[in-house]
Amino acid sequence: MSESSEPRVRVKLPAHLRKLAQVDGEVTLEVTGPVTQRTVLDALEARHPVLRGTIRDHGTLKRRAFVRFFACEEDLSHSAPDEPLPDAVASGKEPFLVVGAMAGG
Repeated sequence: MSESSEPRVRVKLPAHLRKLAQVDGEVTLEVTGPVTQRTVLDALEARHPVLRGTIRDHGTLKRRAFVRFFACEEDLSHSAPDEPLPDAVASGKEPFLVVGAMAGG
């Protein structure tokens, strides 16, 4: 059995996006190139096209206002999309979390 040389990244989605994508639990993705927010989200949207436009804007590909990204207990929501994700995420030890933010008072 041959193993892929591409990194395998674990992604945890909020319940409403899991339901939309019809997945249970985590999504494991093969990511081409460096493991960044952009390459992880590109791989996620390629595998689950129904998610296009839900996490990032269709045109600008910017993170939607009420979506946050976390990895290794760090908020990466305002990090550059091409900044490498932590090694623990790139190696599959830790998941990349997509979280629906809460608003209100």
